[in-house]
Amino acid sequence: MAQVSGTTDSYDLIGIAEDVEDIIYDISPTETPLVTMAKRGKADSTNHQWQTDALDAAATNAQIEGDDATYATAAPTTMLSNRTQILRKTILVSRTADRVRKYGRDRETARLIVKRGKEIKRDLEYAAVRNQRSSVGGSGTARYMAGLESMITNRVMPANSGAGTTPGYSSGDWVAPTDGTVGTTADTSTLTETLLKDAIQAAWDDGGDPGVIMCNYAQKKQMSTFQGSAKFAGNYVEGNRTSQGIVVGGVDLYISDVGEHRVKLNRYMRNRTIFLLDPDTIEIAWLDRIKPVPLAKTGDAEKSMLIGEATLVVTSPEGNAKIADLFPNT
Repeated sequence: MAQVSGTTDSYDLIGIAEDVEDIIYDISPTETPLVTMAKRGKADSTNHQWQTDALDAAATNAQIEGDDATYATAAPTTMLSNRTQILRKTILVSRTADRVRKYGRDRETARLIVKRGKEIKRDLEYAAVRNQRSSVGGSGTARYMAGLESMITNRVMPANSGAGTTPGYSSGDWVAPTDGTVGTTADTSTLTETLLKDAIQAAWDDGGDPGVIMCNYAQKKQMSTFQGSAKFAGNYVEGNRTSQGIVVGGVDLYISDVGEHRVKLNRYMRNRTIFLLDPDTIEIAWLDRIKPVPLAKTGDAEKSMLIGEATLVVTSPEGNAKIADLFPNT
């Protein structure tokens, strides 16, 4: 059918009201698994220090009755440290932009403060899980805190990986690890259950309780191919009732000979690395919590910034482990 001649339709109208949803949609991921898991600590200096100690190895201890005591000098504690890193986001909004009526928010400055705060939290997560070295910085150079890849020296690698190093702590700073050789196809340098067990053992042998396996999606997907990964399909009977089948295509909990290990996805980790973490040893120490700070006004706009300063603390690095140089090598 055709439109009747002379009909006024919506295409002829002037001044149709806008139809805009009063919500701003943002699908950007905001989860920060390591920062969320970590304990909260306090730093009082840009070089945050902590001490570690260890008991003597267990050994035969049988003494002669009435024997006089002998003495040995006790081993001193070990001092470790990490530099605090300043994280900042700036905001500049004109007076008019804040005043005009908008959909989805009242003040543009308020929206940006929330948005920038989420971005800083992600930046902190990124720094904490990468292969970043620590650096004291200087008048014209930013300070850097070391990330987990630099601080965890217990390392397991595929058999065909080579040349990689994890120097660890030296002269007051953590040295960035050197990546080893990684295969360029899926059949080389691939994560295996043996590698995972070896890394768990490395942390456990040194006194850790690595209850968290943290990795990017590529390695979590590989874990779901392990022989013990359960997959169910079809109908099943439970309590005399037939239920629809469930397919389990992923691993969220791995049970080893030393206990349970929760598998945590982390978008900001490199694909080539997996962490075996003892949550009790991980801490974020804040020199200054993230907060909005107004800046001097110089014109018809409002200036402000979100700023904070923190560092990563691993109270017992040897109680954790990593699997390095895995395929894919990004």
